[in-house]
Amino acid sequence: MLTYGQAYYDLRGSLQPLYDEGEATAIAHAIMEHITGADKLERLTEKDVPFTDAQQQQYTHTKELLLKATPVQYIVGKTWFLGREFMVNDSVLIPRPETEELVEWIISDNKDKQPTILDIGTGSGCIAISLKLGLPQSTVTACDVSSGALLVARMNASNLDAQVEVKHIDFLNPEQVATLGKYNIIASNPPYIPESDKETIHANVLAHEPHVALFVPTDDALLFYRIIADFGLQHLTDNGLVYCELDRDYAMQTKELFEAKGYSDVEVRKDMAGNTRMLKAVLKK
Repeated sequence: MLTYGQAYYDLRGSLQPLYDEGEATAIAHAIMEHITGADKLERLTEKDVPFTDAQQQQYTHTKELLLKATPVQYIVGKTWFLGREFMVNDSVLIPRPETEELVEWIISDNKDKQPTILDIGTGSGCIAISLKLGLPQSTVTACDVSSGALLVARMNASNLDAQVEVKHIDFLNPEQVATLGKYNIIASNPPYIPESDKETIHANVLAHEPHVALFVPTDDALLFYRIIADFGLQHLTDNGLVYCELDRDYAMQTKELFEAKGYSDVEVRKDMAGNTRMLKAVLKK
């Protein structure tokens, strides 16, 4: 049997062809904690403790998954978003730090208000749930086309005690969209990667994260932004707000689209990495 120390170094070394040293180290620590239940300090003092039979089998299986580029978040079944633990599986995208920045922008703009909010393409529910917890007086609805994603979102809302209504809505189906009501705020991290860009995507994303939440037709990269903008014209209240995450390569085109649809004060912002990744638009009726 491998010891805790041997397993950690073996896993870290095996991952370095796939990841840089820092990421390989972080993944190895996360997996070892998942298998042993011991944090980094405990494992340091117990580095000579051998695996049990069950732990050895779990380690071998987990290592095989990691070497196939399976994201560590799917293996451990959870990730962190704005300081809260969210369940994730391969029905949902793994929440990213830039999405945290979008949520923080919305909360900052709307403190002490009681907005009605719609989150389009909710996935794990990280946006909708974080908005409800960050704006306790808000009324939040989350929708998604994926039944698997909706199950995850409902479980996260329950686990985090967030009162969020979760609906099955295909935003490419006008009849389903027409059943939705009026909102003060629309939030979305929609699919925005053109199909032609697939070869630029990291293997662990392309092979394991849901394509329905990632990709749009190559010849219609702004598909969902156009749908969201048109939806807002009918379903936003006066001075209603749209907040979206963006593809940095199409950020200015998306801004121009919202302006052409009649939105005002359209603002784009950069994320911490310096990429233009967020948009806010106001609809004045």
